[in-house]
Amino acid sequence: MNEYLASSKEDRTWAMVAHLSTLSGSFIPLGNVFGPLIIWLIKREGSPFVDAHGKEALNFNLSITIYAAISTVLIFILIGAVLLFGLFVLWIVCMILACIKANEGKMYRYPLTIRFIK
Repeated sequence: MNEYLASSKEDRTWAMVAHLSTLSGSFIPLGNVFGPLIIWLIKREGSPFVDAHGKEALNFNLSITIYAAISTVLIFILIGAVLLFGLFVLWIVCMILACIKANEGKMYRYPLTIRFIK
């Protein structure tokens, strides 16, 4: 992926907000998906940097939601709880790394992401 360099502090801030908006999933059902979606839809036209980070955050959180649903089903065979804990740790760590990269004006690619939106 191209390394977009943010042209302004505002671009970097909106890119960070796209990643941090996933925390709304802690309070709102599917907020981890709707947060980045709203930021991406509002700001994608104004900046290729925010567009790229918004898509990345949205794709990752869609993927995490799918993985969490599968892990929830697997709770019945006792492996799901471990998978859910691992997903939670991965989600937090990757979100922090993405915020740091966005603040530096660099791109971040989340691991284990299905690219729904290209």
